[in-house]
Amino acid sequence: MFKKIALLVAASHFMAASSAIAQQAPATEPAQQQAALTASEPATQPTVNVPSERIKDVASVAGVRSNQLVGYGIVVGLNGSGDGNVAATLQSMQSMVARFGMNIDPGSLSAKNAAAVMVTAELPDFSKPGQKIDITVATIGAAKSLVGGALLMTPLVGADNETYAMAQGNLAVGGLGVSGANGSSVTVNVPTVGRIPGGATVERTVATPFDTMPALMLNLNTPDFSTAQRVVKAIDSIMGTGTASALDAATIQVTAPHDINQRVSFMAAVQEIKVDQAAPPARVIVNSRTGTIVIGDGVFLTPAAVSHGSMTVRITESQNVTPGQGGIATGQGAVAQGGQNTTTQNSQIDVSQPKAKMFLFAPGVQLSKIVDAVNSVGASPSDLVAILEALKQAGALHADLIII
Repeated sequence: MFKKIALLVAASHFMAASSAIAQQAPATEPAQQQAALTASEPATQPTVNVPSERIKDVASVAGVRSNQLVGYGIVVGLNGSGDGNVAATLQSMQSMVARFGMNIDPGSLSAKNAAAVMVTAELPDFSKPGQKIDITVATIGAAKSLVGGALLMTPLVGADNETYAMAQGNLAVGGLGVSGANGSSVTVNVPTVGRIPGGATVERTVATPFDTMPALMLNLNTPDFSTAQRVVKAIDSIMGTGTASALDAATIQVTAPHDINQRVSFMAAVQEIKVDQAAPPARVIVNSRTGTIVIGDGVFLTPAAVSHGSMTVRITESQNVTPGQGGIATGQGAVAQGGQNTTTQNSQIDVSQPKAKMFLFAPGVQLSKIVDAVNSVGASPSDLVAILEALKQAGALHADLIII
């Protein structure tokens, strides 16, 4: 009872003090509109709330990855859109038919309906013999289209030059190419690249250290010390203290059971744990070729004044020809012009420079305000890139400026 009364008395004193402060606070008058950009946000930026994600979305298990495969093959059955008399294609066709006991002179072959291609594929982790994977087929010769073609049996090798899959099948091409007798042509998409879903069969398993490593390693997709520490805390809170430890900003060591069945169940549970990622660093990404600008969260400015204008210099060249003086008699009463013509070079230089707009940025203004201010006067993306670079050099832009 006494505690409740004490709380009520404290609350009443707090409300009275708050009302007194409110009465003493003077009313702020609206600021006059000037040719300046004032900050509506405080100088201290609020904490960025990043939604929770599963560990499987922010990290991967070390040593568990896909592998790239590549192979050289021949596509046949084309409707006259093949390589023609390309020497490499003719030699490949001769080698292909020689495997069936036929000895044919390459000069007697024609590759109008065949094309030399490169076959690429990605072998997923834990792939087993007999599983199917997708492949991509692309021409390397003079073929104009792969529509209607069929890939002959092609071995796919890895970086160690060992065969890991065999590819074969009919191509699915999303492009179209048509040409006329007068040289005109119409091309839709890319007809020289095709895919075969499930066109390759896995023949060999790639060994992984998942079942032999004494402790598993998780590699963060985006290295960050804060995120690594949060992953460790999230794992320890569910799996027990000491289960995980951060080795650096990108690697977390996780103690897992030695039994393979228990290890699989353990990692399945670990990957489903939710973790709050740390806020990403403040960055401004600028594509100078396309004018694309991406502004991350947390970017702000210290006080700065920017003046940016464009100057146009136009040079016009012209020549004036003055005929020569006097005349020369040529007979039969005709008179030809005498002397030499005089050529005068005239150059006219015009310099036009519009009035530059000046922007005043108050402390803590968000970069989005800068973009709005510059766009309001019709500035081009290249102007905005120049302004951002100047602000970074002046130390007013508090973010990493990345030019790609």
